[in-house]
Amino acid sequence: MDTIFNAIRSENLDMVKQFMDADANLINTKDQRGSTPLLLATYYGSTPITELLLTYKPDINAQDTSGNTALMGVCFKGYYAIAELLIKSGADVNIKNYNEATALIFAATFGQKEILRLLIQNGADVSIKDNRGYTAEMHAKNQGLDFSELLNFTE
Repeated sequence: MDTIFNAIRSENLDMVKQFMDADANLINTKDQRGSTPLLLATYYGSTPITELLLTYKPDINAQDTSGNTALMGVCFKGYYAIAELLIKSGADVNIKNYNEATALIFAATFGQKEILRLLIQNGADVSIKDNRGYTAEMHAKNQGLDFSELLNFTE
């Protein structure tokens, strides 16, 4: 089991494919931090491995030991293409982690303007508050972002 995670960490696409072809049930297995292969691949920003893993129909909304999802991780790291891929594959934009934070709150906290726009366009609830009572708008303002500008987008 740890070997697939090592293959993902080293971004060895061929090795990940070999493991998955040998045992497709690995798709939702978890490491010691509660990360699934998809969570780990997205955390490392590996689009090719993420695309491969999505073909095995993982639990796209699986949460690690902190309640974080793959979408949350890419939102704070700024991996727009992977965020878009996850959303198109059915990721829930409004899941909360154990601190009541959502992907939108992560994107706002880390000033990820384009990802904020993507999430809002895809139904992110701007009224959700984290466990400190802060909305994504409050976090965005702390980063110097004009949240109202993000709400008034044109496609």
